[in-house]
Amino acid sequence: MNDFSRTYSGAGSLDMSVDAGLRSFMLGVYNKMGLGLLLSAAIAYAVGTYPPLTNLVFGTPLLFAVQWGPLALLIGSSFFMRNPSPIGSAVLYWAIVTLIGASLSFWVIIASSGQVVQSVGGRSLSVDFGTIAQAFVITAGAFMALSVFGYTTKRNLMPMQSFLFMAVFGAVALGVLNFIFFQSGMLELLLQFAVLLLMAGVVAWQTQSLKVTYYQIAGDQRSMAVMTNMGALNLYIAFVNMFQIILSLFGSRE
Repeated sequence: MNDFSRTYSGAGSLDMSVDAGLRSFMLGVYNKMGLGLLLSAAIAYAVGTYPPLTNLVFGTPLLFAVQWGPLALLIGSSFFMRNPSPIGSAVLYWAIVTLIGASLSFWVIIASSGQVVQSVGGRSLSVDFGTIAQAFVITAGAFMALSVFGYTTKRNLMPMQSFLFMAVFGAVALGVLNFIFFQSGMLELLLQFAVLLLMAGVVAWQTQSLKVTYYQIAGDQRSMAVMTNMGALNLYIAFVNMFQIILSLFGSRE
């Protein structure tokens, strides 16, 4: 029985050889994710510092697309992209990167204006560009360590998938309830720590999942192109969530 089969039959450990093809595939995922982060940063800075763009995003109905567009695209893709093409998955990735980049301009506006804002739970938040840089470096370091762990561990992390999915869904549901009804600063803080831990698990699990999937689809250029896009998307979303939570914690004035 091969390693891929053992993984899905409940094996407790996973041991696969590392070859040049796998390294090239994983490097492609990380490069695409890195380009996504760079584009997001550029969009966030442009929207946050150039008044016409700021007014366009935050002063028109475009704000709703920026706020809810990524979630709508992710949900829609699960229904309408059952067998995604390389072009379709690439369009999905860059569309989400662009929208999230625009939403991240919120932090740039705070940093450039020196504002103190209130979170949903009533916590006071204020950041500067130094705080943003510090949060990014810490997030990048944590992400790298978690991804290396997921890549090198022989422990089978695949059973974590269901737990992570349900836990993230539960955290989002509680966040929505807190936004609408409770507006509790303590619940908001607890949810942030919970999501931070969940995103750490997602990074490690997704890295190993990409490694496992490579051995299933190696040689199928179409599937590998799709997985490069989707893998970069999953890791990008986890990174951005970790970054925003760490930034929020650093920016708390409570």
